Amino acid sequence: MFERLNQIESRYDELTQALASPDIVNDSSRYQKTAKAHSEISEVVEKYREFKDLTRGIAESRAMLTDEKDPEMLAYAREELDRLESRARAIEQEIKLLLLPKDPNDEKNVILEIRAGTGGDEATLFAAEMFRMYTRYAETQRWKVEVLSTSESSVGGLKEVIAIIEGKRVFSQLKYESGVHRVQRVPATEQQGRVHTSAVTVAVLPEAEDVDVKIEAKDLRIDTFCSSGPGGQSVNTTYSAVRITHLPTNTVVSCQDEKSQIKNREKGMRVLRSRLYEMEMQKQQDALAKERKAMVGSGDRSEKIRTYNFPQNRVTDHRIGLTIHQLEQVMDGKLQPLFEALEAHYQEEKLKHETTATA
Repeated sequence: MFERLNQIESRYDELTQALASPDIVNDSSRYQKTAKAHSEISEVVEKYREFKDLTRGIAESRAMLTDEKDPEMLAYAREELDRLESRARAIEQEIKLLLLPKDPNDEKNVILEIRAGTGGDEATLFAAEMFRMYTRYAETQRWKVEVLSTSESSVGGLKEVIAIIEGKRVFSQLKYESGVHRVQRVPATEQQGRVHTSAVTVAVLPEAEDVDVKIEAKDLRIDTFCSSGPGGQSVNTTYSAVRITHLPTNTVVSCQDEKSQIKNREKGMRVLRSRLYEMEMQKQQDALAKERKAMVGSGDRSEKIRTYNFPQNRVTDHRIGLTIHQLEQVMDGKLQPLFEALEAHYQEEKLKHETTATA
């Protein structure tokens, strides 16, 4: 590990010098690339230098324990040694996490798809509440949410909603949300006060760029139709809605939220690219060893990942055994405690796997 850290530190010094070079300063493209490379390794270099300072301090404290005769100075040296060793262990752990392979999708925007599952009207109402939950969280992160497609139920819920969320490191925070979200509560229509269980499925797809997925025009069938509202009533008499079928994979995407056929087609293509990208990623994951798949988790949407229990004011994430008794705050978009716990858990799992692989 330390050989790698020394190489990273040397590279950091080279990039620091390069950023002061007139040739690079006067070339905006080269400067941006250099600055980005410099920024990407700055945190690990900062931690490594702190670790080296701590190591020197530990050596000095141990030398003092060997040479010093004064009882007060010995007590001070022992206390200082304990503090430095504790901090060094923490920094070393942070460095190991920083050296873990980065998810190439972490910086991407996401396509968020929420669909009502079992539970009828109650499931559609909860799907709408979940979309509001993610939207409120996006507001706290200053992300932009743009709805691409919706299908409303007769009771004002959502059978389906597809949106794109744009901002800084969106996928890195939302990527663990894919799966089945279960709700347990008494529906407004329930006369006898019985608790019902419904389910909503969530898919979080990294938005794919043109360079990520190549789509041939000959592989597409594009149909146009009149957009419709809840219950199927017509809300638009022009053929502005678009249905795109990717023939090789039989993947179908519909978009009807815009009045312009061109805009609906553009939005539909964004969703299609992301779905095809996810399929390709899934193929690559399936090709990995079983133990690696178990380590990172499959993200399978058929997995029940979380339960929202309203009578008990409880949210439970089943993957990490975390329970939070603050359901109202969670539904209002205060998701940071969940996201931080999930990130810490999966980082720890990856660290175990890396340690085992290099042992």
